Amino acid sequence: MKKIKKVLFLTVLVFLTINIAFSFCFASEEPAEVLITSVGQSPDARMVNVLATKYKLKVDYQQLAQPDIIKNYKIVVIVVGGSSKGLGAAGIDKEEELARATALIKEIKIRNIKLLVMHIGGEARRGVLSDSFINEVVPYANHLIIIEAGNKDNYFTNVSKEKEIPLEVVGKILETGNLLQKYFQNNLEK
Repeated sequence: MKKIKKVLFLTVLVFLTINIAFSFCFASEEPAEVLITSVGQSPDARMVNVLATKYKLKVDYQQLAQPDIIKNYKIVVIVVGGSSKGLGAAGIDKEEELARATALIKEIKIRNIKLLVMHIGGEARRGVLSDSFINEVVPYANHLIIIEAGNKDNYFTNVSKEKEIPLEVVGKILETGNLLQKYFQNNLEK
């Protein structure tokens, strides 16, 4: 019986020691200052998250981020592009997604958080569904990064000029990685 108690005591002691060690390891890690989310539920936000990881940028990614978490970040990256399949998979419709976008932007503006809007879906992510999300989000951006193929009608160019929003246009999605890295470096305090 004494042997069992001793083994049990040692097991608990080892377990507690490991938990404390892991707590210190992860507690020292600084939280991300950047949130990446989607408006329109296309897979494009996931691609931006992959690029951020490739460039070793510390971000949090939430496809369906809610306004109550905005306060935890200095930059919010909204990747805009509509997908009826993505909306269906998320269990929401266009109106619900527009309401979420409006609420996100309201919270971003109240808290004076930087808003980077990206449109990387090109021409395939334009049209009635996508444009409703684009119209809801783009005018409130502090900065725009887009793929040239999505701007054939000069929508982004025109909004950029009208609202005085810096606009960066690239030919390929992979080229947005450097721009993302540069934007974070210029807008996050060291």
